[in-house]
Amino acid sequence: MLKVHSRCDLACDHCYVYEHADQSWRGQPMIMASSTVVAAAQRIAEHAVAHGLHAVHVVLHGGEPLLLGFDGLDQVIRRLRSIVDPVVPLRLSLQTNGIGLTPAICDLFVRERVGVGVSLDGDRAANDRHRRFRNGGSSYDRVRAALRLLRRPEFRAAYAGILCTIDVRNDPIDVYEAVRAEEPPRIEFLLPHATWDNPPPRPDGSATPYADWLLRIHRRWTDDGRPVPIRILDSLESTARGGPSHTEALGLDPVDVLVVESDGAWEQADSLKIAYHGAAATARTVFTHSVDETLGHPGLAARLTGLDALCAQCRSCPVVARCGGGLFAHRYRTGTGFANPSVFCADLKELMESTSMPPSPGEPPTAAIPADVIEEIATGHVSVATVDLLDQLQAELVEALLEELADTFAPVGDEHPWAALVRMSGDDPRTVREILGHPYVRVWADRCLRRQADPRLLGNLAAAAAIRTGRPATVQVVSAGGYVRLPAVAAVAVPGPAGLLPLTVGEAGTVSIAGRPLEPAAWSPVRHADTGAWSPALDDVDAHRDCFEWPVLPRLDEAAHRRWTSTLTAAYRIVADEAAGHLPGLTAGLRVITPLQPGADGSPRAATAREAYPAIGLAYAGPAEMAVLMVHEFQHVKLGALADHVDLYDPGFQARFRVGWRPDPRPVEGVLHGAYAHLAVAELWRSRPGEPAREKYLHYRDWTAEAAETLLASGALTGSGERFVRRLAQTLNSPAP
Repeated sequence: MLKVHSRCDLACDHCYVYEHADQSWRGQPMIMASSTVVAAAQRIAEHAVAHGLHAVHVVLHGGEPLLLGFDGLDQVIRRLRSIVDPVVPLRLSLQTNGIGLTPAICDLFVRERVGVGVSLDGDRAANDRHRRFRNGGSSYDRVRAALRLLRRPEFRAAYAGILCTIDVRNDPIDVYEAVRAEEPPRIEFLLPHATWDNPPPRPDGSATPYADWLLRIHRRWTDDGRPVPIRILDSLESTARGGPSHTEALGLDPVDVLVVESDGAWEQADSLKIAYHGAAATARTVFTHSVDETLGHPGLAARLTGLDALCAQCRSCPVVARCGGGLFAHRYRTGTGFANPSVFCADLKELMESTSMPPSPGEPPTAAIPADVIEEIATGHVSVATVDLLDQLQAELVEALLEELADTFAPVGDEHPWAALVRMSGDDPRTVREILGHPYVRVWADRCLRRQADPRLLGNLAAAAAIRTGRPATVQVVSAGGYVRLPAVAAVAVPGPAGLLPLTVGEAGTVSIAGRPLEPAAWSPVRHADTGAWSPALDDVDAHRDCFEWPVLPRLDEAAHRRWTSTLTAAYRIVADEAAGHLPGLTAGLRVITPLQPGADGSPRAATAREAYPAIGLAYAGPAEMAVLMVHEFQHVKLGALADHVDLYDPGFQARFRVGWRPDPRPVEGVLHGAYAHLAVAELWRSRPGEPAREKYLHYRDWTAEAAETLLASGALTGSGERFVRRLAQTLNSPAP
């Protein structure tokens, strides 16, 4: 966060920079000097190179950054891009009160790919409680004029969202409706800054007025179909399912923000200015200390340690993993410093408890899958409704990953890819969800967050959605290895070196790259194996399909594709004849198959990857064997999806167990997965005639029964896990159909 201008043209009475304990702004230069911008950019670039970062995010802040004017902003942006962009993609954004926004500045932001967040506290009455000029005049009309500019089609790409500070005296629904009416790509509701020395107002005497306020919006937002991302509400739901937080104010994710003041001083998050004078200071500058050296400051180091940085009361709290102690600054109290719960502790706890899924008996508090559905999954015979539930939960998980990724992504081109996806989802939510639900999207997103993949492929994802929905868009896509790969859609041959290229989907659905229409011969579409009742994609083009333990095949030629389709059709009929109980779930849920290379001796192979729901990898085999492999691997798919949302065993359990199907002792997860997969295989062999088939059936049945007994006696299972394994064993011992 770069404080490029340290003064403001408003006099908001809740501002942490000017109106709270720290008054260091009085000694800061009004404008960040060009030499300071250059030094900060050089520190950012050296840090990105040293740590192999895939992107960095710089926020232009203040004070009010628009006070730099067009020329000042242009110079700052150009200096940053000239130093940082050559080594790592730079995502630039700017937080503003909007007063100084002009068409020329909007044009600059679009051209230089700067996302603009605007502060607005609701309708006129709500906004003008705090956000006024020094003479007491209203800022409301000026801010709304700025938002009208950002909504114009030529400037929409720069519109990043609205930041709204909560005042519980304002009606929450009125505020929500007023902010939503401005059509922001995202809304961020912030708790007002407060400490134990200066606690937040609680005008109605309620113990949890801030939770009550947000929960009213949560109910309305949910009833409306969640038409716009709301960061704090999305974070509450993500953490409820064990996912990441998207805000510094919740969760145990390490804080990764550094501030550069206008004089070049490195500071901690500037919300600390509410605690005491100098609370954010580090005594380090961009001229004297690197980022790594600055991260050694005790205050910053403590905030990277998660749970260990919290006070004893927080560490013992049942919702600590979701709450994370709240915003660090809100914990301050004279005498004990920051070793306290948040001054909003009661509100945060109420929010956590009110946005958790209602637990079934013995279920963890954050369970998202009812007990009867868990038992249904344990049989292996899942309904279409259960597949729909797993799909929905998986979609929410992937969308949370993508939103987190969008926060670290450097926007390029005419429209930020995440904004394009949000826009298209509003027009055609089903199609966009199908694109986002393609299994290798989560594989790529997971890799990006581990810094093992290129986050700029978010543009390829947006392009795929635009092509599939037919909605016009222009986004920058990554070309690599001679192809632009569009998840769930195609690989497109593009000559020339690797890099970024603009892809445009026109009004009539035409597609061009770098201004050149794409010829049919350039397309290698994702093809399907049409068996009649079932039509899984045979994805042999996705860049991230290499997530299985075995190597994948390159693009199948037409003859090989026909052979695969014919064999899968026959295998599907075998499943229908021999394991009909698996058919509804497999037909609805197994939607992607990636061809794998066979073993050196031609032996078949099959694999799944937990993050690649709902895909499996298969090496070619005959129909009878293919049927077994499909049912076996789809068991792993279902169990992996269940385990994303329900704890079936203690993840800290270290003991290993002997099983019949492997020579080496297996961890609890391996025993559970093996038992569940072999349950389905036993069912197929039980249906086949002849003594060899009966021997196979008895083999798999005994393996599964022994594994179930081992699991139930292990002490590692949760209540849900025990119910799951008992139901699995009952299914194994049930009479043959």
